[in-house]
Amino acid sequence: MNTRVNTQEGGSSNKGLLLLFWAYVLIPLAWGVTNTLTQAIKLFQ
Repeated sequence: MNTRVNTQEGGSSNKGLLLLFWAYVLIPLAWGVTNTLTQAIKLFQ
Protein backbone atom coordinates (compact mmCIF):
# COMPACT_ATOMS: atom_id res chain seq x y z
CA MET A 1 0.00 0.00 0.00
CA ASN A 2 2.89 2.35 0.68
CA THR A 3 4.19 1.89 -2.84
CA ARG A 4 0.86 3.01 -4.23
CA VAL A 5 0.99 6.25 -2.21
CA ASN A 6 4.57 6.86 -3.35
CA THR A 7 3.55 6.27 -6.97
CA GLN A 8 0.76 8.81 -6.70
CA GLU A 9 3.12 11.37 -5.17
CA GLY A 10 5.59 10.78 -7.99
CA GLY A 11 2.79 11.19 -10.51
CA SER A 12 1.76 14.53 -9.06
CA SER A 13 5.40 15.66 -9.10
CA ASN A 14 5.70 14.59 -12.73
CA LYS A 15 2.50 16.47 -13.57
CA GLY A 16 3.98 19.58 -11.98
CA LEU A 17 7.17 19.23 -14.00
CA LEU A 18 5.17 18.60 -17.15
CA LEU A 19 3.08 21.70 -16.48
CA LEU A 20 6.22 23.73 -15.88
CA PHE A 21 7.72 22.43 -19.13
CA TRP A 22 4.66 23.30 -21.20
CA ALA A 23 4.45 26.74 -19.57
CA TYR A 24 8.13 27.26 -20.47
CA VAL A 25 7.39 26.28 -24.08
CA LEU A 26 3.97 27.85 -24.66
CA ILE A 27 4.39 31.24 -22.96
CA PRO A 28 7.29 32.38 -25.22
CA LEU A 29 5.53 30.84 -28.22
CA ALA A 30 2.34 32.78 -27.49
CA TRP A 31 4.42 35.94 -26.90
CA GLY A 32 6.14 35.52 -30.28
CA VAL A 33 2.89 34.87 -32.13
CA THR A 34 1.29 37.93 -30.52
CA ASN A 35 4.25 40.15 -31.42
CA THR A 36 4.32 38.82 -34.99
CA LEU A 37 0.61 39.46 -35.50
CA THR A 38 0.95 42.94 -33.98
CA GLN A 39 3.79 43.80 -36.37
CA ALA A 40 1.86 42.39 -39.34
CA ILE A 41 -1.19 44.48 -38.47
CA LYS A 42 0.98 47.59 -38.19
CA LEU A 43 2.58 46.77 -41.55
CA PHE A 44 -0.74 46.52 -43.40
CA GLN A 45 -2.33 49.62 -41.91
